[in-house]
Amino acid sequence: MSVYTKLSELQITLPPLAVPAAAYVPFVQTGHLLFVSGHIAKKDGKPWVGQLGKNLTTLEGQAAARAIAIDLLGTLHAATGDLNRIKRIVKLMSLVNSTGDFTEQHLVTNGASELLGEVFGAAGAHARSAFGVAQIPLGACVEIELIAELD
Repeated sequence: MSVYTKLSELQITLPPLAVPAAAYVPFVQTGHLLFVSGHIAKKDGKPWVGQLGKNLTTLEGQAAARAIAIDLLGTLHAATGDLNRIKRIVKLMSLVNSTGDFTEQHLVTNGASELLGEVFGAAGAHARSAFGVAQIPLGACVEIELIAELD
């Protein structure tokens, strides 16, 4: 099944490529690997601000991570011209703005991992790291970067 058919079934519209907010590029390709810069969580077009364990729940964090995965898909589309060129999602690195005693960063990150699995099937299964951090740019609750392999 085409990735775009699956996105349509999930009622997901890909966002346009976001303009970098600092001195970096949104993605870099080397060989068959595509490295996508970190994307912060956004809600209603603005940074999704908050801290897990303080004023956001794990379920809210999962929704934020899922929203990031959709933004990452938009960047992958801009980088490749065709999401069907994605051979595999290789790795995610997730940073979760969380209190010192919050320990569910891995569950927050599932919001992105599960969506990528739905969209790409077995090719969406990936290696992953999820870290709790004291702060993320603009006060965002989650930031995720991605590495993909292309055909």
